[in-house]
Amino acid sequence: MPIRLIDVFLPQQHEKAVDGALEDKTVLGLWRETQSGGLVHIQVLVETPQAEGVLDDIEHSLVGVKDFRIVVLPVVASIPRPEPPPEEPAAQETKDKKANQKPPLRISREELYAGILQTVNVSPVFIVLVILSSVVAAIGLLRGSPAVIIAAMVIAPMLGPNMALSLSVTLADLPLAVKAIRAEVAGTAAALAFSVLAGLLLNVDPSAAEVASRTHAYLGDVILALASGVAGALAFTTNQATWLVGVMVAAALLPPLVTGGMLVAAGRWREAGGALLLFLTNVICVNLAAVGTFVLQGIRPRTWWEASKARRATRIALLLWGGMLALLVTIILLWQRHS
Repeated sequence: MPIRLIDVFLPQQHEKAVDGALEDKTVLGLWRETQSGGLVHIQVLVETPQAEGVLDDIEHSLVGVKDFRIVVLPVVASIPRPEPPPEEPAAQETKDKKANQKPPLRISREELYAGILQTVNVSPVFIVLVILSSVVAAIGLLRGSPAVIIAAMVIAPMLGPNMALSLSVTLADLPLAVKAIRAEVAGTAAALAFSVLAGLLLNVDPSAAEVASRTHAYLGDVILALASGVAGALAFTTNQATWLVGVMVAAALLPPLVTGGMLVAAGRWREAGGALLLFLTNVICVNLAAVGTFVLQGIRPRTWWEASKARRATRIALLLWGGMLALLVTIILLWQRHS
């Protein structure tokens, strides 16, 4: 059972507001201590699916309060093992009323946001990781080695920006969207620039198996990219090993991009167009699937007016991504017919 420790630091005169927010919550543990300077430190131990509701209620109870801080910590282990408290009749009645409001089986919105935000920092390290991944992918493509291509995908630098863009749409968060697009463009430009340079310096054989397989987009590639988007979103929201899922997402993104860049440098425009079409299709599918997954998991802003704006943004994004995907699928079918 994954659990979280929520630390709340606030002025002592507002302590009762937090107590009120926790009245109808089932917690595994509750501790408090008075600190110097008129501050109080409250610690709440909860199951991970309960964390978002507890955080929202505490934050709502502290609207207008200055100088408070809430920190969420993942708990690796707790001794003795926490046991759910026995339910009193009043608590059982409250539970019955909320039977259809089951907590989501995921980490809290704040944890998800913080984790994804770290992946969209366009730093020299990010660019180097993209280039290193592109180097290994290019070698694998030219040598016809699937194992080397998979090794390149372990670096998985493009997972974060795509998930951040999807989350920004789900939450209608413009600053996060700007950061995600900046990281996406920077990573794509770095990979494309390197692959064009590699195509100028190396002999690229368009008939090589690993290269040729990425010069045509098929409906199976659409399914792969959709599955990759769902897997990427689930990896972040359930705090799983994102680098493993990053292999899956990167397999749908970087190899066709590197292939397209090398073929552009070689003057093979038709094959390059097919590879870049595959890359664009995969980007759309990954984001479409990730947005849908976030929505189905109940990820939304805390306040109702932000949630209303987010719903509009999500509908527009789903229609936009879906329309673009339908257009690209049509192009793919036409491309296959005339190949």
